[in-house]
Amino acid sequence: MNKVVIVTGASKGIGREIAKQLAKKGHNIIANYNKSKEQIEQLKKELEKEQINIDIFRADISKREEAKSLVEYTIKKYGKIDILINNAGISQFKEFTQITDEDWNNMINTNLNSIFYMTQETCKNMIHNKNGCIINMSSIWGLVGASCEVHYSVSKAGIDAMTKSLAKELGPSNIRVNSIAPGIIQTDMNKDISKEEIENIKNEIPLEKIGNVRDIEKCVEWLIEDEYTTGQVISINGGWVI
Repeated sequence: MNKVVIVTGASKGIGREIAKQLAKKGHNIIANYNKSKEQIEQLKKELEKEQINIDIFRADISKREEAKSLVEYTIKKYGKIDILINNAGISQFKEFTQITDEDWNNMINTNLNSIFYMTQETCKNMIHNKNGCIINMSSIWGLVGASCEVHYSVSKAGIDAMTKSLAKELGPSNIRVNSIAPGIIQTDMNKDISKEEIENIKNEIPLEKIGNVRDIEKCVEWLIEDEYTTGQVISINGGWVI
């Protein structure tokens, strides 16, 4: 049965792959973006060549009103929201003593507040329908912390705490809430890591390779189909953290 799916941060990387593959499976996709208009339009054109249509919607979801407008658009067009995939996020590598108030607030607003806004606005409809699936994109660093990425790690740890708490609160309404915490994945977010650093990381990973966006997308598909998994933080990292 086709689902109505919102994917935030769908223009690049993991979000793009999720939106593309779920659209190919016949789901109704609302692909959110903020600044990357060219990339999201390329995705739409790519899918149209296969007679697949997706909705694209620009919104800075770190702002309550824009997140609300995305949710309202979806409900007005489709009458419901079955699945929310909170994928939008940023990263920054910076020593703790050099993190400015602006850095901190931007990280928390983009990575954590956006999920608060999107989930709160969306779950009202899910509670009404007594059905829903929420998948939050976290990070391995939310589990173990990362040097020189304190604000990023804090934002992702907050996502995991929200996931567990919401799973308990929304479970009686038949709403499942889970996090996926990727290890290092081949995306633009990691483009500044040198080849030497990548090789060093591979040597630390039992599977001796880094992941790709399809690895994460397949977990998303499973969480959508599964009916008895909730409150979990699933870390896909090749055994880097066990």
